[in-house]
Amino acid sequence: MKNEVNREIPEEIVVKYGKFEGEFVNIKPYQESTRQVTPVKPKETKLLSSIKEAIIKSGLKDGMTISFHHHFREGDYVMNMVMAEIAALGIKNLSLAPSSIANVHEPLIEHIKNGVVTNITSSGLRDKVGAAISEGIMENPVVIRSHGGRARAIATGDIHIDVAFLGAPSSDEYGNVNGTVGKATCGSLGYAMIDAKYADKVVAITDTLVPYPNTPISIPQTDVDYVVEVEAIGNPEGIAKGATRYTKNPKELLIAEYAAKVIIGSSYYKEGFSFQTGTGGPSLAVTRFLKEAMVKDGIKASFVLGGITNAMVELLEEGLVKKIIDVQDFDHPSAVSLGKNEHHYEIDANMYASSASKGAVINQLDVAILSALEVDLDFNVNVMTGSDGVIRGASGGHSDTSAACNMSIIIAPLIRGRIPTVVERVNTVITPGSSIDVVVTEIGIAVNPSRQDLVEHFKSLDIPQYTIKELQEKAYQIVGHPYPIEYGEKIVALIEYRDGTMIDVVRNV
Repeated sequence: MKNEVNREIPEEIVVKYGKFEGEFVNIKPYQESTRQVTPVKPKETKLLSSIKEAIIKSGLKDGMTISFHHHFREGDYVMNMVMAEIAALGIKNLSLAPSSIANVHEPLIEHIKNGVVTNITSSGLRDKVGAAISEGIMENPVVIRSHGGRARAIATGDIHIDVAFLGAPSSDEYGNVNGTVGKATCGSLGYAMIDAKYADKVVAITDTLVPYPNTPISIPQTDVDYVVEVEAIGNPEGIAKGATRYTKNPKELLIAEYAAKVIIGSSYYKEGFSFQTGTGGPSLAVTRFLKEAMVKDGIKASFVLGGITNAMVELLEEGLVKKIIDVQDFDHPSAVSLGKNEHHYEIDANMYASSASKGAVINQLDVAILSALEVDLDFNVNVMTGSDGVIRGASGGHSDTSAACNMSIIIAPLIRGRIPTVVERVNTVITPGSSIDVVVTEIGIAVNPSRQDLVEHFKSLDIPQYTIKELQEKAYQIVGHPYPIEYGEKIVALIEYRDGTMIDVVRNV
């Protein structure tokens, strides 16, 4: 069965999930999920001696669903520690529902092979884990959800978490948790907060146990069943790994300069506008160019959003931005800012980006800067699979912010090495072209013809402008026509759109 972006979805999958029919077609009222709550009586302790004891006390059994958060990114120790204890206890057939999976979680491959994990839903699958999934090591396909889509799925009950194991940079003995105090501070716990709210059992695992009450409170004691103190929960250096790279690459700087010009030249650039620029070299450069223009023009932004870096913190401290709305931090200065600055606010993933909430913050967003592995002639974007078809990325908040903001901008080089970025048809659709407004490359931009208001507005913009077809042809002129990928018949991943419907599938390579 073909969906709205012309992708063929097997009928049995459509019956289970529904097929993608448009950005806002499937946003409907729902009955919020419930959880089983075990009251804690006076004098009862939540503090346990080990992760093993917490697993046993939680009642974890074969076939249940467990979750983790990814705020420590490549510095995370918690998932591997917990999974090793679960495997040693002989528990099998688990569904794993972390907010994302990093390359540091390579031990999961053996847990999959040994039958400890038989189902996975996540936003991302990096490097070796993604490659193993693409080779078909799992019998059941992985379900890929955006950050907002995961929050929606938890709130609606599509994902029911039996036990959430949450790394806590600091906690007291009663389970009040925050991410701004401790040896492994990660800042916002926005993705963990949604798990704590809906999971039947919540285990806070910390390496910094502090006196009661631990404030400020990100995850309250009313959402935590057990607390375990360990030697180390993560390496803070791994949080920023690869995320806050300042670029000196001339091509990336030109892309960033063009993107900043698009923002500045738009009708949205005015006093009180809002934006999200993300991480990575080109994105951080966009922030720098934008900062220069804001100082020159005397313009202040009402808020910045999303994964927060020091570049955003500097805007706040210099009075160019009034508020930071923070679901995740990508470096240490951001975590410090969250702890000390009253205008730096922590939110959960539901408030950040869920299509099923009573109003996500992204709905108030003017401009979003986003990356892409591929963009096609219909403006569909792939951030999940490489040019070889192997899973090596993350859905993240891409489809969420693109759908909700007033102007979404994709920044990407025309080619990477010998691989075209602008192609006839992307390998995997994560974000539909109807959500994408402008594509920015080092040779110029392409405006989605569905946004005739932008087409007209940018006629006088001092940037080379092309159709998306012209960009694709220029890419192919340089590197040639890419060879088609040879896929197998096995579906290894289901790509769920943020509303819960099926937008694409990934087959084994």
